[in-house]
Amino acid sequence: MTLTDALEGITTPLVTPFDPETDAVDERALERLVDHLLANDVDGLFPCGTTGEFASLAPEERRLVHEVVVDRADGAIPVLAGAAATSVSEAVAYAEHAAGIGADAAVVTEPYFHGPNDSEGNRRFLEQVADQSPLPVLLYNIPPCTGGSLALETVSALADHENVVGIKDSSGDLTYMLSIVRESPDDFLVLQGYDALLVPALRMGVDGGLNAGSNVAPATYRELYERADEDHGASIQNAIAPLFDACAEYGFAPATKTALAHRGVIPSDVVRSPLVPVPDDAHEDIEAGVDALLEG
Repeated sequence: MTLTDALEGITTPLVTPFDPETDAVDERALERLVDHLLANDVDGLFPCGTTGEFASLAPEERRLVHEVVVDRADGAIPVLAGAAATSVSEAVAYAEHAAGIGADAAVVTEPYFHGPNDSEGNRRFLEQVADQSPLPVLLYNIPPCTGGSLALETVSALADHENVVGIKDSSGDLTYMLSIVRESPDDFLVLQGYDALLVPALRMGVDGGLNAGSNVAPATYRELYERADEDHGASIQNAIAPLFDACAEYGFAPATKTALAHRGVIPSDVVRSPLVPVPDDAHEDIEAGVDALLEG
């Protein structure tokens, strides 16, 4: 089975649990989260993404998170290591470390903070990372965090690169995503990163989802993927709306951690600065939404 085939389904962008007393990465909680996801049949694991608060982790912590997840997964499903960085050399260094510990792919965004002065700059940056990465590269389009969306012509050009396997699109723009599906090779993996559009995207030919809510209800997301073309799939899509709305309002890491702590999967919903926890008066609504989703 190819990596592309293995990732057709639901991949989870893991939260990074922290110890509320020391603020250190809680390795035991992270292991329990991986166990929870493996037990509920997700297809892939993505540590150190946006939901994983990678931008608040020191380089050595990012490497530690990758090591814990790869070790705990033990080859059962692919691990996509977050390698987002503002320089080619740093992104490649994360990919090299991930390759050395047995990860299966590296996930790379366009540069953030100092964006390109021309869209050609993104193509050159990502092409250089792909040229040098020892792992296959999954592109990650997340305009709110990078300052802009990857141009369609950039994605189309990179889709022909032998070391670029696909894209996670978190733009929330279904028209944009479907243009990628139409204009890329059949073996180019397209994953919907915007939970609220998962069913319509799947019905229109997207290969799978890479969704924060699958931390909380992985079996439900798996059912949604398998039954997307049925009325029941649409019902599940509607049921995940309250959790997604909370993520949109309070942040994906804070809201997902609140939901996971409510389920007892992780012991604490603490987040790193500059993020702040979900306000106490919003916990009840999130918890009720999670209970309703699980009772489904």
